[in-house]
Amino acid sequence: MYIVLTIVVLYLLVAYVIVPTAWKFYAHRHPSFDDNPRITQTGDHHPGDPLNVSLIGTKEQIDAIMKAAKWYPAAALGLRADLKIAEGTILSRPDDDAPVSSLYLFGRKEDLAFEMPVGDNPRQRHHVRFWMTGNTDSDGRPVWLGSASYDDKVGFSHTTGQVTHHIAADVDAERDHLFENLKSTGDLSEEYSVVGFHKHLAGRNGGGDAWHTDGRLFVGVIKSELE
Repeated sequence: MYIVLTIVVLYLLVAYVIVPTAWKFYAHRHPSFDDNPRITQTGDHHPGDPLNVSLIGTKEQIDAIMKAAKWYPAAALGLRADLKIAEGTILSRPDDDAPVSSLYLFGRKEDLAFEMPVGDNPRQRHHVRFWMTGNTDSDGRPVWLGSASYDDKVGFSHTTGQVTHHIAADVDAERDHLFENLKSTGDLSEEYSVVGFHKHLAGRNGGGDAWHTDGRLFVGVIKSELE
């Protein structure tokens, strides 16, 4: 009888005190992404690339950790940038700040964009765009949503006809690559994933490129002392 009573008391303690308290602490420390969009948009309101990463930290902290991870700020797209892409593609010249086309979230284009070149081939590169969500974590630091994808070739957009990069379909591979780079810096205090962030696990972006995902959003919390 004593053993049964002990088990019941332990169950009540765990189920009604320890677990709810732990969950409240977790929820307080980890921002909710339920109200955020899942897909970016192109300038003409076509679906863009899927969101698959998030960072928590100031702009200066994001700049610092991306630099430490050897990702470079990307230039904005335009006619001059188009010509530079074409020239680099023909002559196989590396370009650390090759432009990215603008995608939109919360009614505005990306706030930050970074890339990592692949050898001396401007046709291929790793790249990510970030938008400030307007939300903060429990320490008051901004929460950013991002879209990481891998450019595997240069061509013409299927919707606008402009010169652009086309992404590889496996956007999870680029998400994983980015976080491996970020973790290697030692500047993340925490990283976790939001399972089921995407309910639709496949689609096409505004350039007509197919993509697929396992639905997870990777979240990285940057160390607060990093500036």
